[in-house]
Amino acid sequence: MAAKPPTQLLRALAQNVRMARLNAQLGVGEAAEKAGLSRRYFAEIEAGRGNPSIGRLAQLASALDVPLPQLCDLPTRTAPKERIALIGMRGAGKSTLGKRLSAELEIPFAELDDLICERAGLSLPEIFELHGTEGYRALEGNSLEAWLAGHGQGVLALPGGIVHSPATYQRLLSTCRCVWLQATADQHMARVVAQGDLRPMANQPEAMQTLKAMLLERTEQYQRAELHLDTSQAGVAESAAQLSDLLAD
Repeated sequence: MAAKPPTQLLRALAQNVRMARLNAQLGVGEAAEKAGLSRRYFAEIEAGRGNPSIGRLAQLASALDVPLPQLCDLPTRTAPKERIALIGMRGAGKSTLGKRLSAELEIPFAELDDLICERAGLSLPEIFELHGTEGYRALEGNSLEAWLAGHGQGVLALPGGIVHSPATYQRLLSTCRCVWLQATADQHMARVVAQGDLRPMANQPEAMQTLKAMLLERTEQYQRAELHLDTSQAGVAESAAQLSDLLAD
């Protein structure tokens, strides 16, 4: 029986196919027809579940008008087993579970936002005020590279918006074992407020609707993580144990 390709490779291929299709301004049905594939099979490829042959990859590349090597430009280097990145929205448990995991594995823990502030010598609000979103994204990418250079192992908690930096996020996916910590929008909000942070609700009557829209917008990118952990039905201790088991598989 042929070995199943690593999940991260299929997800990377799915992202390449989807981006090529969007750049070609084609719907799923149109792209599938041009490639000579069924709509269902094309959708499976974009979902990271289809494993097309080289012949079908060539058909896809031709239909989407991209070079075959570009479509097949996938990360082949395996991320170090103990270089772990936790992604998700605020209140997902990245800091809490990350600290527990680092203590269990006896490896360093860091939060990328803290590293960004150290690098800039400014607080996050000051960074956005002085340098704007573009400046923050540049610091985000540089800080990630600095952490990777100094850590063959470690646990890193990422800001929820990392998925809005395509190059930085792709770099993260290809160099770390990424775990998406999932929860519902209500749970994200409740956990943040329980920590004493009332900013999400301050003068924002539509805060919950905004949070739900943001979670929906980011979900597709969060799903690209190698591993997913639903923390919505478990407490901290149980989620920590589940995270350890997930990484041990």
